[in-house]
Amino acid sequence: MATWRHVQAAIAKLPATREAANKRGQRTWHVVERAFAWERPLGKSDLKAVGSAAPAGPILAVRTPDLEMKDALLGSGYPGLFTIPHFDGYPAILIALNDVSLATLNFVLVEGWLTDAPPATADAYLAKHRKAKKKR
Repeated sequence: MATWRHVQAAIAKLPATREAANKRGQRTWHVVERAFAWERPLGKSDLKAVGSAAPAGPILAVRTPDLEMKDALLGSGYPGLFTIPHFDGYPAILIALNDVSLATLNFVLVEGWLTDAPPATADAYLAKHRKAKKKR
């Protein structure tokens, strides 16, 4: 189970990010000027479309590089990842924080961040983490 604190902590480790509020007052996280993650509560039409499969609790939306990655993540079987008809054809997934593991949350957030991070920033981040893994 993840919380908004886990989301904030994971994003705080990603360079060039900032948090802001969207026009509805919901938190949105940007890399440079592009939103890659945002609070996305389910609306009435979403709940009607999803029906009894709708998860309870807080929902986070995260961009994916493309629809193929979205499909791969959704097909992975990881609990907590889902979509709604509103997101059909849009490269982003939804995460039910009450159902997702911290490892899956972190992975999806990094993938979302890499989608929009400037190439030099992304390369430096990946190089740093490759070195850290080799030391283990």
